[in-house]
Amino acid sequence: MSGFRKFLVATATLIALCQSAEAFELGVIGFQFSSETHARVANAAATAAKAKGWGVTLLNSEGSLPKHAEQFDALIARKVDAIIIAMGKPVEADAQFKAAKDAKIPVITVQSGASPHALFDIQSNEYKIGADAALYLLGQLGYQGNIVTARFDLNVASRIRGKVLDNVLAENQGVKELGKFSMARTQSWRDDVRAGMQALLLQNQGKINGIWASFDGQAYIIDDLLQAQGIKKGQIPLVSVDGGKETYARIADPASTFTATVSIPFEEMGKQAVDAIQTIVIDKKPKETVTSGPYLFTEAVLVDKTNVDKFLK
Repeated sequence: MSGFRKFLVATATLIALCQSAEAFELGVIGFQFSSETHARVANAAATAAKAKGWGVTLLNSEGSLPKHAEQFDALIARKVDAIIIAMGKPVEADAQFKAAKDAKIPVITVQSGASPHALFDIQSNEYKIGADAALYLLGQLGYQGNIVTARFDLNVASRIRGKVLDNVLAENQGVKELGKFSMARTQSWRDDVRAGMQALLLQNQGKINGIWASFDGQAYIIDDLLQAQGIKKGQIPLVSVDGGKETYARIADPASTFTATVSIPFEEMGKQAVDAIQTIVIDKKPKETVTSGPYLFTEAVLVDKTNVDKFLK
């Protein structure tokens, strides 16, 4: 084969590969962008996919299960090549997950829980995260005192964290839970948390030694309430889970009561989902080359005053 012909063949191959990449269509659904973590995962996945030259449809279900199902159905009807779901609902949307599998559209979820119809869920180990947060808070109290908690049992990750906390409290009788607020799944969840926690703080005023929140969005509201009451940093340690720019700024702020969080790498999870689709769907490698089970676990790190500067950079 002449050098010129080799050049033509190589050029044609490159063009075909580029066209194939450009033709790949990815659907990304975040369950509720008003929750920062959902948006962080979905936006990171969309950005990583666009960097590969893929077409991306990015959707926000706005915390509505019917809308979530409709958006899922719409992507299936459009016959996208793959779907990423951030903080989805595999149980409630089981029909859509099955429909995608039947249509041979691979689905990867992030922080959603496993589905028999999805490739796998990219997840932090919530049992370990729950233990890290609970034991850190108890350590700040010297394993003695009273706490109140802000919970979210309708989310699988937050629910696991709460159950681990319950087990830790059961084994450490010197710490008592005076009361707990359970958040509803509503579009106005911030107002729900503000009203519920304000009532809980007033009801137990002067008796609270520490506060546990199931995710950082709740902790921001609690921190604002505590600051409004004149509580200073360290007086009532406030511990949560998620991580992010606002969280790190509050931990570093001497006026804030936010003490620590267990930081989950949400942006990395979104990128991992795209990389996994590249490996499994485009490169045609076995799913087991990415993960052998229903979960792909990522590491979370506890952040407090001792290491927050590293996260602020």
